Amino acid sequence: MKIEDVRRQAFAMPLTSPAFPPGPYRFVDREFLVITYRTDPDALRAVVPEPLEIVEPLVKYEFIRMPDSTGFGDYTESGQVIPVRLNGRSGSYVHSMYLNDEAPIAGGRELWGFPKKLASPALRVQTDTLLGTLDYGEVRVATATMGYKHRSLDHDKVLASLLEPGYLLKIIPHVDGSPRVCELVEYYLEDVVLKGAWSGPVALQLAEHALAPVASLPVLEVVSGVHLLTDLTLGLGRVVHDYLA
Repeated sequence: MKIEDVRRQAFAMPLTSPAFPPGPYRFVDREFLVITYRTDPDALRAVVPEPLEIVEPLVKYEFIRMPDSTGFGDYTESGQVIPVRLNGRSGSYVHSMYLNDEAPIAGGRELWGFPKKLASPALRVQTDTLLGTLDYGEVRVATATMGYKHRSLDHDKVLASLLEPGYLLKIIPHVDGSPRVCELVEYYLEDVVLKGAWSGPVALQLAEHALAPVASLPVLEVVSGVHLLTDLTLGLGRVVHDYLA
């Protein structure tokens, strides 16, 4: 393959069969279970990078079911998102994500900098309960339960929260092991269609695990839970801070 062919064809690795296709990435019937809980402020400060600012000692634990996504197929993810502020604007910092599909793990890490690892999350309805679980290997590290569609939520308020910016720490090492890319990335959800939003009684349990340390941000008090059904496009990002500059 000639040098000009490499330049023209290179999009992602591997060169001749990338792990994921070019975007845009559209999600149909993307379903969320999000539990907001209060945690240890010192533990939170230890993981949120400046210049992001912590608003309150809160964490949003998410289970997301994606049965129909462009390029990525059918998969589920789970992880922790932290409400933050940057330059006076509210947003969310993605702290951890666990997925069961290689394509969105590779695409999420390489394009945006999503902190994705391979695991076994699930989100399903069990009779009258919405159940979210996360297994890392044979160990259950997270369990969330919520009463199924007990109360409808305000559509406009929920939609506004989905349109706030998200923030990621994109890290790519050099071939000698030193950091080559270390950037704070901002991204948005686009063309969001909110099909439904509900609340209900909710509970969350996190277990200690050396390689899936979700419990390092401990649950001190469960604040709320929401269940969402959406269509949306995951927009590409922009760099808002370069740590190596």
